[in-house]
Amino acid sequence: MAAGVGGGLGATGFAAGAAAGTATATAIEDLPADVLALVLRRLDGASLAAVGCACAGLRGLAADPATWRGLCLAMWPSVRGVPLRGGGHRALFADAFPFPAAAAVPPGAAAPRSLPARLVSAVDLHHGGACILSRVVETDAASDWFLGAPFRVDALVQEGFSAPSAVAPADLALSWILVDPATGRALNASSRRPVSVDRKWLTGDTVARFAVVLGGGVALEAAVVCDERYGHVREVSLCAEDGDGGGVSGRDALAAVAAAMAGARRGHRGAEDETRLRYEEFVRGKRARKEWKARRDSMLDLCCSGVGAAAFLGFLVMLTLR
Repeated sequence: MAAGVGGGLGATGFAAGAAAGTATATAIEDLPADVLALVLRRLDGASLAAVGCACAGLRGLAADPATWRGLCLAMWPSVRGVPLRGGGHRALFADAFPFPAAAAVPPGAAAPRSLPARLVSAVDLHHGGACILSRVVETDAASDWFLGAPFRVDALVQEGFSAPSAVAPADLALSWILVDPATGRALNASSRRPVSVDRKWLTGDTVARFAVVLGGGVALEAAVVCDERYGHVREVSLCAEDGDGGGVSGRDALAAVAAAMAGARRGHRGAEDETRLRYEEFVRGKRARKEWKARRDSMLDLCCSGVGAAAFLGFLVMLTLR
């Protein structure tokens, strides 16, 4: 964008100068700072960060805290109530916009003192481009109950609310950002679009799932439960599961989250598709392990039945010989 604006202005200046008999050129830095600031505020976060790397003059304008605050609030209205440290909204965007890469540290490897003592969840649910839920949830992550129980954070439980129009689960978009207030680090804990939409025929509910895979075989899965009979959202929650489909304890989930917060991010184009593929691979692996366990259990049952039958026949033979 910067090159395009500079090139257009240079061509215009050269044409005017040629008409006057003098060739002139105008660089983008010659524009008033307030005009450049207005232009930069119309960019998305990735473009704004790229423009800041173009030259020293644009670096200062691209680092404007007010610009980054407005950009973050436009994307995530809930972060208005989230306490930030260090780099403020610019650092929040750098942490929370990209998807987390697979962390090398497995769950349980982090010492208890390195785990977040408190988690802040900034949850924004959109339907058809309109925000229908924006909420901040604070979780005490240091209690023995939380560390020992399966990891779960509820943003909406059984309250239900009606959207301006009937909710179509496939058209939902969810942003769930986890923030560690002590360090100021943040993590994108959900895919922006559903990775699956399943209907529960018994209750009439439809569940849209938004998931990302972390390191150590842990996946964070946010579920949005929609009641199709009344066209409203009934439940929004975040859980963690392992590669076998079981729940992950709060301690192990926090270790995976802390490792992902400190790890790399996937911010390149196609990262959302890659995140979906990683989750699909995670699901296939989980299904394969379940099938393998089912076959193993069937073989064990068959062996036990065979041993029992052999013992019974042996007992009958002994009675016959007597």
